[in-house]
Amino acid sequence: MAQTSLAERLGYGADDRLLIVNCDDLGSSHGANAAIHRALVYGAISTSASLMVPCPWAREAACLLKPFPIGVHLTLTSEYAGYRWRGLTEGASLHDSEGFLWPTNPAALAQLRAADAHAECHAQIATALAWGIDVTHLDTHMNVLQDRSDLFDIYLDLAAEFRLPVRMLSPEHTDRQGFDARARARAKGIICNDHMIDQWPKFTRDMLAQEIPGLPPGVTATYAHPVEEGTELRAYDRHSADLRADDAECLMDTGVATLLERHNVTRISFRELRELQRAS
Repeated sequence: MAQTSLAERLGYGADDRLLIVNCDDLGSSHGANAAIHRALVYGAISTSASLMVPCPWAREAACLLKPFPIGVHLTLTSEYAGYRWRGLTEGASLHDSEGFLWPTNPAALAQLRAADAHAECHAQIATALAWGIDVTHLDTHMNVLQDRSDLFDIYLDLAAEFRLPVRMLSPEHTDRQGFDARARARAKGIICNDHMIDQWPKFTRDMLAQEIPGLPPGVTATYAHPVEEGTELRAYDRHSADLRADDAECLMDTGVATLLERHNVTRISFRELRELQRAS
């Protein structure tokens, strides 16, 4: 007997194509907050966002976007040379010699102790909830929690504790990792997207034009990093500012929404996945 697909469990047809467009890095700057607020309130395609709780502008983001589908972008890195943040907890393996979260994914993976990572990520979720956010899902900044097997256990354990779905890397990526990520999520009853469009560092507009015509049936997740153009963005992100500014405009582009409609792509958010997981 064929297994019921995630789309069917959500009330759609087996051949329906569903897309979650998430705004990553909410709280990383005021410009990010403003761009994501504009995208969710007035925009054409975005359906959710995820909050970087340790960042200086996270509290503003929580006030601005409390009613929307907001997840926690579990954050164990602080990647900008002149703009850094610290964790919420004091675990020694969380921080570099200057007291900030690690600047790169490889540095974090080499140094993090699982117990410290668990305590920090638990605190980030608990803080978001205390701020009044109705947390809809978990994802992970710079993929740190998805790139080491014991850290991935933390990802799933927190999802199970807080009864939340997770954003999962593509099946092709998880197959290469070799630690049965999707099977481990299923064993814990954790719902995740079927497919993933991982476009960074491509322009989101170009990526959608390329990927949407051939989008497979089921639930696909993708993301953007919108930030309003201006001196703040140009000061802290010297490498990817053009991408972030373009994402802010892309998410407002009705032509992109028309592209989705033309190919019968239905936009959903992680809230639907969370409600299904909790009902199950």
